Amino acid sequence: MTATAPEAHPAGRDPQPPGRRERKKQRTREALIDAAFELFAEKGFDATTVEEIADAVDVSSRTFFRYFASKEEVALTFQEEQQRAVLAALAARPPDEPVVTALRHAVVGIVQAAERGELGFDPDRLTCMMDLMNNSPALLAGSLEHAQKKQASMTRVIAERMGVDPAGDLRPHVVAATAACAFRATADMIQEYRDACDGIPLSEAIDQAFAIVENGLNFPSVPPAG
Repeated sequence: MTATAPEAHPAGRDPQPPGRRERKKQRTREALIDAAFELFAEKGFDATTVEEIADAVDVSSRTFFRYFASKEEVALTFQEEQQRAVLAALAARPPDEPVVTALRHAVVGIVQAAERGELGFDPDRLTCMMDLMNNSPALLAGSLEHAQKKQASMTRVIAERMGVDPAGDLRPHVVAATAACAFRATADMIQEYRDACDGIPLSEAIDQAFAIVENGLNFPSVPPAG
């Protein structure tokens, strides 16, 4: 069973349109992100400098640091957008849907949307991000740290679906941590796995990983020969 992407952008709309100053700031921010990913795709994450990103947008490095603390933060904007969309999609799943099933639909649906260039996602940026994490230990470490910080938000949404208090119930924490491990395990082995499976998309590999979690992890052991 493969999940489908949500029909509308889960982030919704702002109640009031931003003013001219805010629109200009947003354009500058987006231009910096676009330039960074173009350079990352061309040179790699480690070889790209903040100065090069700023120069590509014709702004100073000081201006860059008004928007981002580091080039790592720029690279992780895509992950941040995905995680925010997943939380919104999870909250929108039918209330009677089992928690892991709902999580599977939400995660796979958002990755499918990214692969198809829907909901504002750029499929080339998804591919670039996967390549960057495979080739940059520093960025991979930053991605893992970022995901860990966001795990509390995932735990809270899961607890709300279950109708429990996460302060006194371990289950939402276990589900959130297991989901993060399933995603991370897929990302770690995705290239080798896709090569072995005729290049299946990332979303399908993630769906298979969540199916394993959904069906249970208490696999039978194989007794030793003799």
